[in-house]
Amino acid sequence: MHDDNPMVIFQPSGRRGRVPLGATIMEASRLLGVGIEALCGGLQVCGKCRVLIETGRFPKYGIDSQCDHAGPWREAEGEHLSPEERAAGYRLACAARIDGDLLIYVPEESRPGKQVVSKDARPIVIEIDPAVKSYSVTLDRASLEEPTADLERLQHALKRDHGIGGGLTIDVKALRSLPQCIREGAGHLTASIWMDQEIIRLQPGEAEHCYGLALDIGTTTLAGYLCDLHSGTVVATASAMNPQIQFGEDVISRINYHLNNADGLAHLQETVIEGLNRLVEKVLSPPDPPYEHVIHRGDIVDVAVCGNTLMQHLLLGLDPESLGMTPFVPAHHAGLNIRARDLGIDVNPSARIFILPNEAGFVGGDNIGVMLMEAPQKSEDIVLIIDIGTNGELIIGNRQRLICSTCSCATGPALEGAQIEFGMRAAPGAIERVRIAPDTFAVDYKVVGRELWRSQSPPAEMQTRGICGSGILDAVAAMFRTGLITPSGAFDSKVATDRLRENADSGMLEFVLVRSPETSIGRDVTISQNDIRQVQLAKAAIYTGCKLMLQRIGIARPDRIKLAGAFGNHVDPVMALTIGMFPDCPREQITSIGNAAGDGCRMALLNCRKRIEAERIARRVEYVELSMMSNFQDELIAALDLPHQCDAFPHLADILPTGNGYDWEAQIRSGAV
Repeated sequence: MHDDNPMVIFQPSGRRGRVPLGATIMEASRLLGVGIEALCGGLQVCGKCRVLIETGRFPKYGIDSQCDHAGPWREAEGEHLSPEERAAGYRLACAARIDGDLLIYVPEESRPGKQVVSKDARPIVIEIDPAVKSYSVTLDRASLEEPTADLERLQHALKRDHGIGGGLTIDVKALRSLPQCIREGAGHLTASIWMDQEIIRLQPGEAEHCYGLALDIGTTTLAGYLCDLHSGTVVATASAMNPQIQFGEDVISRINYHLNNADGLAHLQETVIEGLNRLVEKVLSPPDPPYEHVIHRGDIVDVAVCGNTLMQHLLLGLDPESLGMTPFVPAHHAGLNIRARDLGIDVNPSARIFILPNEAGFVGGDNIGVMLMEAPQKSEDIVLIIDIGTNGELIIGNRQRLICSTCSCATGPALEGAQIEFGMRAAPGAIERVRIAPDTFAVDYKVVGRELWRSQSPPAEMQTRGICGSGILDAVAAMFRTGLITPSGAFDSKVATDRLRENADSGMLEFVLVRSPETSIGRDVTISQNDIRQVQLAKAAIYTGCKLMLQRIGIARPDRIKLAGAFGNHVDPVMALTIGMFPDCPREQITSIGNAAGDGCRMALLNCRKRIEAERIARRVEYVELSMMSNFQDELIAALDLPHQCDAFPHLADILPTGNGYDWEAQIRSGAV
């Protein structure tokens, strides 16, 4: 007997809610503000609304999703979906009717608005010394008098012309191509050699180009950087959502999916490899190719990969169960070199994939990539680096001492919109910036995909769908600065504005951010009391982690703060400081550093000595399990207040007026300021 209002969860948007029994998936998507292509208007004739029904038990969501919960198969679906797709769980959203709880993945091609994923490559200064180098040689002719084998003549030429010897080997796939390369190049060929130890590719004649790929596997997003290994130039970049997000937004959800489903690990591995191979396609076929010649998969002869510990386990098909329980032991710490063909990554099959080393627990190669790029281990100042991503990784220290940790709770689901009533990821129509007038409480905002703010546009042109992480952070900070909410995060019911109202269903106060005529979902977009609480929990986790790590090294405040990650790149530092997301610091010393993990991974791709440095950093940095510290809970509770229950934020003195409930005079009397 199914509930009359089944729970439906859409991924990767993270939108969820209860919908009427018997509604089509398309109708449910519209009710919940999820975009699905419907070129034919839902008449079951265009086939553009393909969705994937995920099957299994998902304890985090409290649901059991099964294919038969999408109702009986309809004849019209067979016109657009193959038997194999049907068996895999694909349905047409306009035809499938909801008959129970469902977890539904909307493929990228079925989404009307592409997800905006910011993973641009920053300029880096580095000596080009890749693990794979190309050498051109001319082989001695074989003769009846000297019938030396092809491989031995190649080895001789490489030692003679380039000094490469001492046990040089060759991969079998390269060996198979050797005779033909010699014939086509008339004895002249180019060898791509890994670490001067193994020949992995042969090309006839003088080959001018050799490429490598840096891959950043985030819990939420994937990024790829195609680089010329001769010049270090970034030839093309691509990014996408990590398709594993359909199994849960955070690392614990994915571990649980593995534990609750017999083929869970295999499914998780296959999904991320498929996503990476689509990323390879993107960098090889960008819309406006920046290169004149065609680049083939075989031209990619080296790959460097960074990702947190769980992402590495799932990529390699390693059982992650031990990561979900104390003492959080990974299967490996050291960096790894694995054949591309052994993982199924669609580059040159002989290429080695270098996996950056892990530190501990959930702190992995992505954190190492950040340290390679930002080099806090070489700094005299105390630097605090916060990767405001799904897990919230933290690094603090200088050349004397380095400490790392995570925020001990998933910050991403709140800040990326999953636990916010109208939350969504940064896609067109998502509110990304918010301003609230201190006197009238009028709201001005900007949405992803539009240059103009609401105040500069006709209401109907905004087509607002929801609010993303940077928008919800702006909104909470603006409501606090204007006195709409108190330091406890509660709405001030005495504020006189028609935007503050009681929700008809919950009876709780909510703030109307956007009125329905300005939306594409036909409803007001509001900020609820629960939304504020979710932001408070996320920011408190980050602040508490920072504070405890500062205490660990014996200082009160860092000299500099760097915000890493795609989300960190879009955060307004002043707004984040306003709600107390991180310790007080001069605003000019707070900077965004973008995808530092991906940049560091690129450094490891372009300079093989950085791989050795990565190993040294991984063994040097101290890992702290914050949740095990005796004062963790007390500090977390104190950090729930805006900006904090007791810690001072003197650099906000000109931002937060005394009328909003934050008692600056008490802070001064206590000596905190």
